[in-house]
Amino acid sequence: MFAELNGILNWSLDKFEKGQCVLLSESKTDGSFLIHHFLSFFLKAQCKVCFLGLVQSFSHYSTVGINMLQAREKGQLVFFEGLRNSLDMLLPESDASDAEPQPLSFLRWPSTDLRNLFDFVNSSLSQSENDMSRWASPVLLIDDLSVLLSLGVNPTAVLDFIHYCRMAVCSKQQGNMVTLVHNEDDLGDEDCDLVLHALTHQSSLILQVHGLNTGYCRDVHGQVLIKHCLDHDATLTHSLTHPLINKYTISHISYYLKFRNLIG
Repeated sequence: MFAELNGILNWSLDKFEKGQCVLLSESKTDGSFLIHHFLSFFLKAQCKVCFLGLVQSFSHYSTVGINMLQAREKGQLVFFEGLRNSLDMLLPESDASDAEPQPLSFLRWPSTDLRNLFDFVNSSLSQSENDMSRWASPVLLIDDLSVLLSLGVNPTAVLDFIHYCRMAVCSKQQGNMVTLVHNEDDLGDEDCDLVLHALTHQSSLILQVHGLNTGYCRDVHGQVLIKHCLDHDATLTHSLTHPLINKYTISHISYYLKFRNLIG
């Protein structure tokens, strides 16, 4: 967990924004370290977390500084392992036609929408009275949303899924959503651009990870732009952007804040 980033966001384990949609976008560099950060942060803040891991296995996230296995066993963390579940759908051990609906059912039946995946999220984060006394507000983490597009899901279905998750998690339960999406403008991926553009307008906090414009550097891997959307009025939107440089080291990431804020 990166104290420097929490300081910039003005977040602490006992005081952070709720009901927020946080968008993480990566372009020409790896932004997954931010997913690791928010996973560690919300687990340490005693939030109930549903993590849609569509890219990596459960063991990949074991180095976030908290015992994820213990969090899963005590019911704080629900981890959906997309890689394993996709194989189960594509290579079922038996006839699954009469089985219970699966979150990734669209892999076998292309006409299927993402309703089953939403039902999984909703049931995972629906808190009983006992859960409400044990855990803080619920959190949905998605790593990463672009995978659904790569698997052939229509961008409209992806946006519908995000909309229903936002209503269920952020609006109804005053929880938070953190979503990672690829940003590859130069590749001309219209579906990804459409989803990213829509999520940009729906998010209250945006962290954009970019590769360096000057090219490769051994120590500095890119920059992180943090954008706070202060007003979501359709006719008047204010934002505050913090340009940063991030330096990757073996054990942590240090942030160097430039001495300027852009207000637009």
